[in-house]
Amino acid sequence: MEANILRCGGIKRLPPISRRPQGMELGHRMPPRKLLSSVVEARVQTEEKMVAATEKTTYKDNWFDRLAIRYLSRSLQATTGISNNKEGYESLVEAAIMICKKVDAKAQQDLVIQSLHSALPVIILTMIKILLPQSTFTREIFAAFTTLFFPWLVGPCQVRKSEVKGKTEKNVVYIPKCRFLESTNCVGMCTNLCKVPSQKFIQDSLGMPVYMVPNFEDLSCEMVFGQQPPLHDPTLKQPCYHKSCITKQKHGVNCSSG
Repeated sequence: MEANILRCGGIKRLPPISRRPQGMELGHRMPPRKLLSSVVEARVQTEEKMVAATEKTTYKDNWFDRLAIRYLSRSLQATTGISNNKEGYESLVEAAIMICKKVDAKAQQDLVIQSLHSALPVIILTMIKILLPQSTFTREIFAAFTTLFFPWLVGPCQVRKSEVKGKTEKNVVYIPKCRFLESTNCVGMCTNLCKVPSQKFIQDSLGMPVYMVPNFEDLSCEMVFGQQPPLHDPTLKQPCYHKSCITKQKHGVNCSSG
């Protein structure tokens, strides 16, 4: 399109006006190969971060830790009907892997919940649910209790603050490096054998909503007591890191997260 303007009794012709943004010449676009290369590079960098985060941590379990690990491992083995001869935390991980190899994701979640119910007497669960209705005090008690009695399962953890209805509460448990996720390096096992069944069990059996937010890049996790998990949880859409997934590489498990 050309434009004319009247200046000093004459007509001056202006150069054509381009509607295309500067620097975007006709046909100028990112080549498909370059775009694909960028996507692949980003995925590789993400996987490299996760591999770096899996530098093996050494745990020194005390008598209580060993007792709790053995109890949960035996419970999982009894639920699946598949025993193993390994000791300590390796036995617990092996029992979890056997669940993954035997059943699909939904059944995995149900089996873990069943194991938790068999491990904890119903009367105790009912008393906790009745005597500790949801409140600031209860949310903080749950967070503190988790950091005191569950490092054997998830590793060292600490209480953090968050805002609940405009008030600050100590209702968040931060796990810098989850022991279970580190041992498996598997998104599917984290989701189906820990996150989803734990959220459901604590909500239904203890009356406390909790939202677990694992970080699959650095293996950390947050447990937010008093918060309902979102309907469309982005964690459940996270694909497994097949190149670094210990469970898939060593055991051939189809470690889908959903």
